Amino acid sequence: QTNLKNELIALENERFQTQARLNALVARPASAPLAEPERLRPLPAPVKLDYAALEDRVRGRNPQLFSEDARLKAAEKTRELIYKNRYPDFTVGIAPVQYRSAIKEWMLMVELNIPLQQSSRRSQEREAEAMLSAARARKDSATNQVLSDLSENLSGLDAARRTEMAIANSLLPQAEITFKAALASYENGKVDFATLLDAQRQIRQAKQNQIKLQAQGQARLADIERLLGEDL
Repeated sequence: QTNLKNELIALENERFQTQARLNALVARPASAPLAEPERLRPLPAPVKLDYAALEDRVRGRNPQLFSEDARLKAAEKTRELIYKNRYPDFTVGIAPVQYRSAIKEWMLMVELNIPLQQSSRRSQEREAEAMLSAARARKDSATNQVLSDLSENLSGLDAARRTEMAIANSLLPQAEITFKAALASYENGKVDFATLLDAQRQIRQAKQNQIKLQAQGQARLADIERLLGEDL
């Protein structure tokens, strides 16, 4: 009985913590009531969780990688513009010359800017190269981290799925058989009530673990979709 009370206290505490985290995600007070949970959506078939296929989608759609790619392109453009300062800049213009109310001539203008501040230009080039290298390094680092997260979540989802199936197909049926046997033995006076409670506890524990694994699978799926930037 004491163990049962402890389990109830632990479950109630876990429920409250989960409620607080969910409310925090939607900017609500921690104790705000939540709607009753609906049926969990089915997990995608394993064929839809192929790493190679999802890697291509992540590279093309991940918001973080998209942002880093934009920074890299901006750094490349800045470098390109700065290197153009190595060469003289020509500006050609033409303007009419008006005499009283008539235009009788046209004036051609040519402006030539010659870069003379070589030390300043070289300093700008070095800075642009450093900024470009940093942008490339950030993108490579972000790509490696995102793909690592993808691999980790795919592995975690697969483990949660297989473990939950093992509980549903093996552990839980065995626990139910054990409980039925303990109940029959208790009715015949062969075992005490504590043995019966322990058999019932095994069923309860198996169901709790099953629910936790289902939740873990859904959390892994949500993380994968966050990395993809879209639903699977």
